[in-house]
Amino acid sequence: MTMNNLLNEIQKRLPGLSKGQQRIANFITASYEQAAFMTAAKLGETVGVSESTVVRFAYALGLDGYPALQDRMQEMVLGRLTSVQRAQLASGIKRNEVFKTVLNTDMNSIRTTMEMADEGQFEEAVETILKARKVYVLGLRSAMPLAMFLAYYLDYICGNVITFSANIQDLRETMVRMDDRDAFICISFPRYSTRTAEAMAYAKSRGAKTIALTDKLDSPIGVMADVVLLAKSDMASFADSLTAPLSVINAIIVAAGLQSEKEVQEHLRELENVWNRDQVYLTDGGDGK
Repeated sequence: MTMNNLLNEIQKRLPGLSKGQQRIANFITASYEQAAFMTAAKLGETVGVSESTVVRFAYALGLDGYPALQDRMQEMVLGRLTSVQRAQLASGIKRNEVFKTVLNTDMNSIRTTMEMADEGQFEEAVETILKARKVYVLGLRSAMPLAMFLAYYLDYICGNVITFSANIQDLRETMVRMDDRDAFICISFPRYSTRTAEAMAYAKSRGAKTIALTDKLDSPIGVMADVVLLAKSDMASFADSLTAPLSVINAIIVAAGLQSEKEVQEHLRELENVWNRDQVYLTDGGDGK
């Protein structure tokens, strides 16, 4: 159900709603960008009805509870909000509730990600990575730390991992030797990066097997990818909450490592010798100096 379909459905059902539900409907129609990030309790408080009335309103629209209604509203909003608007939406969080609010949001994101998971797509992604001649990993802007984390650990397993700088010219220069023997892993969440979508299109043109880690199948990179891994992306402020995508990345690393367990352990033993020789890590009882 798109945002326009949702608003049309609300208008169609408006005459049959209770007075309290009509107040909710009118508020959402006028201010869905604000309503999209309210809890059921907060939305009820804002329009002057009970939380249970908000929940019943969602069911009256034919949806499976308030979380489903909230998802529909957020789908059209997240990709368009500026950083300033995101920060403004978070201004309603009480300072003494920030810690628990953010952690609860992250836990809900992981729970939603588990419900969205397609294990067949996950297994195909892992097999694609392990069979590839080279594995290219791209994430720009807020997704860059995710790409760096994935590439760092995949390099222990595959030894053929290529990452990118943020320069668009460098992206294409790095990808110019890419072909159908290679895998391209692309990470993008709202707000979607234009350059990331361009890089995905270029990887497709080179014939690479493409894997998208994104929030929905019809995201700018999801519609182009051969394999799509979904994760719930959320926000508590201007900063993206990428806990759930990181969990998916951890799963990729563990699954790939288990399938190449002997080679990984041998490589790690060699690395441990190097690390010990170069004193990369503190030994037990080190004084931290």
